[in-house]
Amino acid sequence: MTSPFLRAALSALLLSFSGLPALSANSAETPAATQATAQQATVLSFENETQLNDLAAKGKTVVFFFASWCPNCRATVTELKERWDAVDPSLTLVIADYDKETALKGKFGVTYQDTFVLLDSGGNAVKAWNSGGVDGLNANSKL
Repeated sequence: MTSPFLRAALSALLLSFSGLPALSANSAETPAATQATAQQATVLSFENETQLNDLAAKGKTVVFFFASWCPNCRATVTELKERWDAVDPSLTLVIADYDKETALKGKFGVTYQDTFVLLDSGGNAVKAWNSGGVDGLNANSKL
């Protein structure tokens, strides 16, 4: 069972991404700019393997194994938040709790937090890497 602190940390992490694709109501950007901004990558919290398989079947999906106590994970999240507009807009990033999702780690052979796993359309791991921020995410998630 996940501790309340960890649940709160993961919720805060997801909330920090939630406003990225949307424009503010007071934005003076043109419709073309609005359309371009709306086409950003998606970030979700891991729910179950069925969710992952459904997402992978629909398009490019990467799982990020995050631990709130991990300084590398926190640095990665900071960079992702700062440069989210540079992330491949066709990508769905699914954040999995490194400490909680032991079965998922086992399935993908993950032994280290701050690990990204690219999935194929069947939900199987194609590639795994550690760290790398936005540039690593974009480079390693090319199919």
